[in-house]
Amino acid sequence: MSYSTEQNKEIVRRFNKECIEQGLAASFEELLADDVVNHAAAPGRPNGKESFSLFLNGVLREGFPDCKVEILDQVAENDLVSTRKKITGTHTGEIMGIAPTNKSVVINVIDIIRLKDGKYKEHWGQTDFHEVIRSL
Repeated sequence: MSYSTEQNKEIVRRFNKECIEQGLAASFEELLADDVVNHAAAPGRPNGKESFSLFLNGVLREGFPDCKVEILDQVAENDLVSTRKKITGTHTGEIMGIAPTNKSVVINVIDIIRLKDGKYKEHWGQTDFHEVIRSL
């Protein structure tokens, strides 16, 4: 089945709300292809389906359980969707060995997603996450 660019953008918006903000396991299963590749995974770390859950649930949502995603811009062409967004949250959980500081944070992100059959097939991303962590 072929998806329109608008449908692809909606899939990416759903992933941001349901997977990043809410951590819904069913949405991870529905929206990620079994053979998805996360090109943004750290060297030596898993870069398949499990890498999304490891980072989003085991790191991001652990440290910032109230995180919210605001989509600032989206551009789509063919099977690619590029999104500029910001993730906001409060550091109320331990993250990467750092005890909660109750500081509010803003994480700036640019993602490129390749979709196939309505699912994430490939992901590339740039973020200031490590600078945010250093500021805690």
